[in-house]
Parts: sequence; C-alpha cells; structure tokens
Amino acid sequence: MRIGKFILLLSIVSSISLALVNCGGGRTKPGGGTKNTKSLTGWKANDRNGWFYSKKKKTEKGWVGMVFVEGGTFTMGLVKDDVMHDWNNTPNRMQVRSFFIGETEVTNYEYREYVTWLKYVYSPTDENYKDIYYGALPDTLVWKNKLSRNDIYSEDYFRAPQFDNYPVVGVSWLQAQRYCDWLTDRANERELMNKGIIPKDFYNNSANNVGSNSFNVEKYKFNDPELEGIINQDKIAKQSGITSKNERIIAVNKSAQGNLVQKFRLPTEAEWEYAALAEADNRQYNIIEGKDVMINRMRAKKGRNRGQFLENFKSGGQGDYSGSGGWGNDGNAITSDVRAYPSNPFGIYGMYGNVAEWTQDVYRPLIDTDFNDFNYYRGNVYQQFISEEGNPGRFKKVDDGNIQYDTLADGRKLYKNLSGKFETEVVDDVRNFRDGDLQSSLESGDGRVDSTGVYSYYNSPIRNWIVDKKGRIVLEKDSKQRTSQISNDLRVIKGGSWNDTAYWLDPGQRRYMLENESAVWVGFRVAQDHKGKESSSRRTKRGASNRVPRK
Repeated sequence: MRIGKFILLLSIVSSISLALVNCGGGRTKPGGGTKNTKSLTGWKANDRNGWFYSKKKKTEKGWVGMVFVEGGTFTMGLVKDDVMHDWNNTPNRMQVRSFFIGETEVTNYEYREYVTWLKYVYSPTDENYKDIYYGALPDTLVWKNKLSRNDIYSEDYFRAPQFDNYPVVGVSWLQAQRYCDWLTDRANERELMNKGIIPKDFYNNSANNVGSNSFNVEKYKFNDPELEGIINQDKIAKQSGITSKNERIIAVNKSAQGNLVQKFRLPTEAEWEYAALAEADNRQYNIIEGKDVMINRMRAKKGRNRGQFLENFKSGGQGDYSGSGGWGNDGNAITSDVRAYPSNPFGIYGMYGNVAEWTQDVYRPLIDTDFNDFNYYRGNVYQQFISEEGNPGRFKKVDDGNIQYDTLADGRKLYKNLSGKFETEVVDDVRNFRDGDLQSSLESGDGRVDSTGVYSYYNSPIRNWIVDKKGRIVLEKDSKQRTSQISNDLRVIKGGSWNDTAYWLDPGQRRYMLENESAVWVGFRVAQDHKGKESSSRRTKRGASNRVPRK
C-alpha cells in the first residue's frame, strides 16, 4: 500500500513538473507573472541591441483628493418599501470594477479655480470668447425663493472665502462635465511640470496661455506641433529609459501615456451607490450582513456628540433644518463644510447628506441588468477625432471662430469644446439602446427603421432654444401633447441633501433632472478609472475600514 501511494504521488509530481516545463519555464510569481522577461519573439525587454522598451509597471496611485474604491458585487437599488411608488429603483445584483472617487464634493474654492482660469485664458473681452466664462459660472439665483430672504447666499455663497470649503451648487450636469474635462488638462499640466517635461514658468509666457494656445492633454498625447519648443523631449527620453547606450530603442516605444494622470469624469450611478454603501464594515468575510448601513451611521454613539446626527439633512421635518439653537441636530441649516462630518468606511465624505450629486448616467425608470450586470452605465456616446483634410495622422482642432455651445436652462451659452482641442464626431449614440429606440418599441415591425436616430419612444417634450425679440435665448414651448418627461437629456441624481428628509439619504434612492438645469440642493464629485489589478492585496476584518482621518 505504501509503495502504491509513493508511486502515485511521484507520478503526480512528475506530471506537474512537466506541465511547468512545457509552459515555458520561469518561476510563477503571485498575480500570474514570471521572472522570465522574454516575449514570444524571444527578445528580452530593453535589450540594448534591440528595438523595444517597456517600463516596469508601478502600482497606480490616486491623484490628490481621490480615494481608491476596490470593486466588487453588491445589491444595487432599494430593498425597503417604495413609499413614493416610483418603482424606479428595484434591487439588482451588480458588479462594479475598481475606481477612484473624490474624497469630497467639488467645493466653491475648486470651482472658482476653474472659472478664474477660463477668464484668464479665454478673456470675456475677446469677442470670440465672450460667452465662455459667463456660461461656466454657477447659477447663484438658485438660492432665490419668493417667500424667503436668501440674498446672502445668492451674493456671497460662491465667492466669499467663508464658504470656500462648502460644496458648489447651481451647477448643471453639462457644466460639471466641462469641469471634469478642464480638470483632466490642468492635473496633467501640473504633473508634467513636476516631471520637468513642461517648464514650470509656462504661464509666465503670455503666448502659452491665450485661447487656443493653452495646453491640453490631446496635444501632448498626439505630439501636436504647437508644443514643439515647449515639451522637454530629453526629459521624456530619460524617463523612458533611453540612454546613449540604447538610443535605438528611442521613440519606437516612447509612450507619452506613462506620464499622464487618468481622465476625470463623473461617477456612474452604480459606482456612486457602491461607494456610498461602503459595505466593508457590514460583512462577515465575503457575506454582506444586510443593507441597513444608515442605521449605524446616522447618529454618534459615544462621546460628547452622542445622539447627534452625523449627516447634514432636514432632520426634524417641517421648518427644522438643524435643530434647536445651542443644541443642533446636525448644526447646519444649509450646506456645510465638505468635511464637517465623519467619512464612510471607504474614507469618502458627504455621501449621505449635504448635497445630492450628479452622476454620469442617462435616467431610465429601469436598470437593464438582463443585458449587462457588470459596471452598468447608460449614456455611452462613442466619438472619434476628425482628421485634418489632406494631412493624415493629424487631427482638426477647434478654431477660435467656430466654438460651439449648448444652452443652459437660464438661457446662458455653455461651450461644448474649447478652441485648441481636437474636433470630434459622433460614431454611435447608444443612450437609447434597448430602451427608447425604435427597435425597442411596438412600431418596429415591417422592416421600419429610424434613419434619423431621433425616434422618441417616450414621447417626451421637444426642447428648442430660440432668440426672442430682445435678443435673449429662450425655450420655445412644445405645443404638442406629451405623455412623458423621459428623454436622453435627463440625468440621474443620487443621494440626499441639506434640503431633504432622511428618506432620500438611502444610497438606493434615485432622482433625475435635465442636464442643463441646476438646483440649490445638487452638487457633484469627480471619479477616475483604475488601471491594473482590481483587488487589494489585504483583507479587512469585519468592521475594519480604510477611513481617512478627519482633517
């Protein structure tokens, strides 16, 4: 018996060894890599006599103010009674990939940086740029109330330094999108300055920061001739490992991408809800123990603040926004400092109150998990750069004279793309996919197709902006009878605000608003994609968290 077992064990070990040899040798490292750096060609990376250079991978670090959220599975939607009877947030099992999200909402200070830069680079005194700065400003009149005196907020909330660290409000979804685009350019500009690729005195030369001459990521990534003489090519070569001994590797594989900060965007609805739930402290190993996260996070349980609310919301019902003077429930009648209350277990502040937040998604009453249950998002519009005519390999840029604009709800014009950026064209608009296009309706039979791509499944109002007799841009009223408000212009809003009761603080709740509208109770935060390994190398115990200490 012992001999038989020995022979059996020996055969198993031999077969495993043979398998390892046949797989190319090299000791397997955790994560699936090997010590053998040869590729299928037989060449080693960075061979001085070769032609291909590859930098060692580094763990991706979050940008300043961003929090890493390890992805996973969760129940998206409402698991309690739907007392509003909206039936728009039925629970679904969803998987979200790892991502970065803003530690706080975007503040007045941060948004003022944005509009100040626009005013500096795209001066309103220039006829080509006259609408850029004013269109990006928040609508401070959202504080107006016909039966309330809110002048101090209308006049001072956005500008006064006392409100610097309060969340910006009065910003539409469209304006939030433009801010994300701008932030991507400025963060990369700063990073390239830190690495010596762009000179740190870049802004001292006025020619570099007027209109279309300003820096943007697209120019850098595609080696635009405008950046010649500005970009330090020697510095890029050095950081890419190019030395006098291996100059043949040169630009064959010299990647600009390695120096760039990941693009900023709004979080998707699924990402926002997952980050808000932060179920790391509500599980036993890999099992989530219920979804009543708010019960444990609403009130302080010990210390001098025991019993007081830890979120900013309308806690006492009609006419009670902060409790009694001297012993407030949450201590803030309107918005509060973005770090006024403890963070959730992910280290994210303000997910259960203060302001509700824009997400990236187009609103629909139902989440189509039958088609996709991974990283759900409705709103994809695929675009591509437009090539320069007669100059293949180069892309057409927006000129100062042909900047295009969207129209905000108050009639202001908001730029679609700044001059100096590359022009794009829509390749495929799938916002209506399986829900709102002709093919989704009962009228899709007999080979009928929608050649224009504007079929209105929901029969929602058509919004057309015109210039009236006084020269103002106003909304032309749709005279036809409509049966729904649902359209591709509606965007999902998540979370509760200082103006909401506790019902709306549940992360599963969802609301919507037109993308060109803004409100006093809505703000936003930014997000970024995460590259590389999805999971963390450490396991947290039940109740453990990676909460960031209060500052």
